[in-house]
Amino acid sequence: MLDTAKAFKAVGERAIKKVPALRGRTVVNLFIEPSTRTRTSFELSEQRLSADIINFTAEASSLKKGETLKDTAAQPRSVERGFHRHPPQRGGRGAFPLPRPEYHVINAGDGAHEHPTQALLDAFTIRERKGKIEGLNVTILGDILFSRVARSNIWALTKLGAKVTLCGPSTLVPRTFEQMGCRVTHDVDAALRDADIIHLLRIQHERQRKTMFPSIGEYTTLFGLKPGPAREGPPGRADHAPRSGESRCGD
Repeated sequence: MLDTAKAFKAVGERAIKKVPALRGRTVVNLFIEPSTRTRTSFELSEQRLSADIINFTAEASSLKKGETLKDTAAQPRSVERGFHRHPPQRGGRGAFPLPRPEYHVINAGDGAHEHPTQALLDAFTIRERKGKIEGLNVTILGDILFSRVARSNIWALTKLGAKVTLCGPSTLVPRTFEQMGCRVTHDVDAALRDADIIHLLRIQHERQRKTMFPSIGEYTTLFGLKPGPAREGPPGRADHAPRSGESRCGD
């Protein structure tokens, strides 16, 4: 999949950024939770693959009238593929009902559970910058507890042979994440010292039902990424901020 993505990256760098891979196919974007970056990225990709696109939002659909998610999803009869995002109360793994057996659903992010397409993009970026994933030390720093991106990255990166370390306040990085095959620490300097990749996550204020740390100022002081002997890390280390899609590589 990452090899295929590399070929399509080249398409995006051409003067005419379009291929007929999905010509004659219909794709539905069903976003029940607000989205800007993911939705626009999907729409742009679908357009470049020559797909016909239908967009659904919760506010403009019959979900507002009490229709079930299953009935809403079943309406576009000629659809082959759909991208779906929903908040935690709408479901979790396996909660999305398939309208028909031949219907393919791609998870565009569900609550604080998973965000597999973002994890694949992160894995692709890491391999592009470092030339490999296996054997790399990857530190994910920030709000792990409420992050769907973190969970998907843990699954993807450990599967591809990376060593993953999670770091942040104990309230946001509980020891239970060790069961996913990664290391948990609350010592920022220890987490960054040998890191080849630092993955920065924002605080998910919209999913927190209570205050998870005293203040933003204290969080920034203790867990903010700033210059310093211990935090500069090895040469060539890449700092990655998934929300913006930008990476910064050291000399």
